[in-house]
Amino acid sequence: MSPKELLYIEDALGHTQFLMTQCRTAASQLTDPALRGEAQRLVAENQKLFTSFYNLV
Repeated sequence: MSPKELLYIEDALGHTQFLMTQCRTAASQLTDPALRGEAQRLVAENQKLFTSFYNLV
C-alpha cells in the first residue's frame, strides 16, 4: 500500500471517529425516541465503516 493510500485511510478513520462522536453526543441529548434511535443507528453504521477501513491496514 502506498503512503498516499495510507494517508487516505488515516483520514477516513478520523472522519468516521468524528462522526461517531457527534452521533453519540446527539443521541445522549435527544429526547425524541425515534431521533435518538436514528442517531444510535448512525453510530453503529459508522463503527462498521471504521472497522472496514481499519482492516485495510
